[in-house]
Amino acid sequence: MKIREIFNRKTVFSFEVFPPKKTSSVDTIYRTLEQLRELRPDFISVTFGAGGSSNNVFALDVASKIKDSGVVPMIHLPCINYTREEVAGVLEEIKRRGIENILALRGDINPDIPPKRDFAHASDLIYFIKKHGDFDITGACYPEGHPDAESLEKDIENLKIKVDAGADHLISQLFFDNEYFYKFRDIAVQKGIDVPIEAGIMPVVNKRQIERMVTTCGASLPHRFVKIMQRYENNPEALRDAGIAYAIDQIVDLFASGVDGIHLYTMNNAYVAERINEAVTNIKEAD
Repeated sequence: MKIREIFNRKTVFSFEVFPPKKTSSVDTIYRTLEQLRELRPDFISVTFGAGGSSNNVFALDVASKIKDSGVVPMIHLPCINYTREEVAGVLEEIKRRGIENILALRGDINPDIPPKRDFAHASDLIYFIKKHGDFDITGACYPEGHPDAESLEKDIENLKIKVDAGADHLISQLFFDNEYFYKFRDIAVQKGIDVPIEAGIMPVVNKRQIERMVTTCGASLPHRFVKIMQRYENNPEALRDAGIAYAIDQIVDLFASGVDGIHLYTMNNAYVAERINEAVTNIKEAD
């Protein structure tokens, strides 16, 4: 099933997982998937490395496992380190496995891997995918603006290029202040972006995760969020529960404000996904 068909009939609720590192047991991700499947998400996305590593074959295996379990899969596809021929090969493999949904990304630039020049932007990849198969394509968006963009408005103008190239819907980078998302959504509509926008929510459940998020994605931390994290940083269970509660508050407010969907960055933590799903089940069903 193509994800755009789900958006046509309901508010979407989905999860993201990533393939474990080579040092981890493959059984771990499959146990997580089984637990997530029981929560009946609308789809599960699987991250895919930008460097062309063998782990990307595993990512496709995980996406196939999701499909076999009866859940709609979406595979990430970054393009910064791939040639057109390599992407065409990946698309053929995705097609062979019966996977219909792709999150098209530029990908992070790795200083140790010189980028290839075939795809300078995610919009170039989206256009290429549209010409090489009947896929449903998701684009990424940034409620606080892409770190490389000169302004939020300029970033949204570039986002319009993605949509015009063929993105069927969008998933946002994580954020901790819903007001950024609402402002972004309003400007996107003003700029003529009329596809569904799913809000990306990450429940922060440990101090290390907070520090990593701040350095890698640049998401702003509201004063209320910082106070909660500081108060419980030396109590792991309390911090976990506070992070879950904060994410639930965000999601409830987003549903009340007519969000098109929620994409939960699970960090392969089925317990956290279960807690959040349980808390918002009645809200999802009412929507």
